[in-house]
Amino acid sequence: MFNIVFFAALRETLDCGQLNWQSEARSIAGLIQELRAQGENWDSALARPDLLCARNQQLCTPDEAITAGDEIAFFPPVTGG
Repeated sequence: MFNIVFFAALRETLDCGQLNWQSEARSIAGLIQELRAQGENWDSALARPDLLCARNQQLCTPDEAITAGDEIAFFPPVTGG
């Protein structure tokens, strides 16, 4: 079971801030593929090439290995002005 957190525009687009997800995925990329299969909205939101992710509050790349109990966060790039 993974605790998955969505921030900023992703949270709004998916209408979901957090979910517990049962998965056999061994990487964040695998988790993304599972989540994208949940529907068109999920597919388009998580297909962004600039999607950022973190594992246990540490920025990482989608090829990061994951284990049950991890917290995985997804968020868009931060912009400022």
